Parts: sequence; structure tokens; C-alpha cells
Amino acid sequence: MKTLNAALDDGKDLLFTPGVYDIDRSIKVSKADTVVLGLGLATLTAQRGAVPMKVADVAGVDVAGLTFDAGPVNSVALLEIGSGSRDGARPTAANPTSVQDVFFRIGGPHVGKATTSLVVKSDHTILDDLWVWRADHGNGVGWTVNTADTGVVVSGDDVTATGLFVEHFQKYEVLWNGNGGRTVFFQNEMPYDSPDQASWQHDGTLGYAAYRVAPYVKTHTAWGLGSYIYTNVNPSLHASNAFEVPNRPGVQLFDLLTVSLNLAGTIDHVINGVGSPVSPAVQGPSFVVRYP
Repeated sequence: MKTLNAALDDGKDLLFTPGVYDIDRSIKVSKADTVVLGLGLATLTAQRGAVPMKVADVAGVDVAGLTFDAGPVNSVALLEIGSGSRDGARPTAANPTSVQDVFFRIGGPHVGKATTSLVVKSDHTILDDLWVWRADHGNGVGWTVNTADTGVVVSGDDVTATGLFVEHFQKYEVLWNGNGGRTVFFQNEMPYDSPDQASWQHDGTLGYAAYRVAPYVKTHTAWGLGSYIYTNVNPSLHASNAFEVPNRPGVQLFDLLTVSLNLAGTIDHVINGVGSPVSPAVQGPSFVVRYP
């Protein structure tokens, strides 16, 4: 890893051929305009709780074609984009950093644990075609086995996501803390395997929203968002809302829906107490065309 990071520090690009790579220390992308490309969805598997890859707050980095796999020792994250330093080298609208065609797995091939899969602290980052998955089947699967709080946390400003698929995390699926965020198409399934409501609730709220924009965010726009509930371990579970956002003019969401799948689980409202419930009795979909 020392040799690899030294090459990245020298401004070289990084190509992973098809295969599975055990990563026990972070790969550090430190130079602007670096390309990190995986062929055949090369897989980087965290070992000893490492964060497999960290990208500095630099412009024009492109990470594409990789799978990030959690290992048996908890990682705080699997991919970190930026440090939040916001110095002069950071991404810009003219030269953004991008993450494209990248998958994340928590469990599935083996036991995996990670607090968050993708952490985005850089401004002007583009997230395109990401599948962020806490496994609901395969090996190493269970509420206390493949533990993972959140799929994606965005703290940078002016981050755009196109084709964001985030599934089965145990708290918020997506938590958006930055201003100027935009999402075009979001697909979600809430966790299947919570054993009881006490294990899946917080602060008097049932379950966790699939997509939450933090209360202090002033501007955010999203189009085409869907969240589905299928709590097959305990079909009586409820989620209060699929989407939670601050109620202010600069935050607007369009074309939202919820569905209850296969007679298991209830979502009480689509967004912020608005929208009809979906349940085993009325599976939906329930639509909100625009909010607010």
C-alpha cells in the first residue's frame, strides 16, 4: 500500500484489473484529476476496519467501476470523498469530482460491517449510478450480523446524484447535510430484518426515513424518489415517513411514492406527515406529486 500511495502522490492514475483485493490501509487519492478505474467491477474488501479509499478535497477526481466490500471488523466508512477542508484545491462546478458506476456491499459474500458506506464532504461532487446495499440475503446476513447505520451521508454543498439506489440500512438510508443538493431518481427498500419496533425507531419516530435532508439545509431539490417497505421478519413494523425534509421554499421534491411489498410493513406517510399510508391492507403506491 505504501508503494501504491506513493505513486498516487506522484500524480499517477490507478487501474484495478478484475479481482478481489484485501485492503487493510486506506488508498489515498491526493492529487487533482486522478482517475481510479476498476475493470469488471474489481472489489476492494476492507480488512481490520480500514476505510478502503479516501479522496482528498481536490478537483477532478473520477472514481469508477469498483465494488467496495465491508469486512468483518467495522469500518467507519468504505469510501470517503473529501475532508471538508474547503481550501483552494477543492472541486468546482467547472471541475467536479465524480463517483460513477460504483457499488457498496455490507454482507452478502461474507460478514461485513460499516457505519456508513459513502461519505461525501467535498463540494461539487457528482454521484452517478450507485448501488449502496446492506445485504438482505447471502452469507453474513442478520440484524446483529451485517450492521450498518447509513448508506450515504452528504455534507458537501452542490452535490448532484443521478441514479441513487440505497437499500436496507438500519438507520437513515441517505442523510443529506449540504446545501444545493440535487437528486434525480432515488430507489430504496427499507430494512427487511428489524426484529421489533423498539429496534427500529428514534426520538418518538417509528423507523427511519429513507431520505432525510437535515433541518438546517436551505436549498435542496429532488425528482423521482421511491421507497418500499417489506419487513418480513416482523410484518407489524411501521415507518412514520419515507422522506423527511425541512419545510422551506428552497427545498422542493417532485414525484415521490411509497409501496408496501408482500403484505409486510407500513409506511404511515410519504413525506413530513403528507401522503396516504401504505400497508399490508393497502399496498399502494401512495403518491405525492410535489412537496411542499
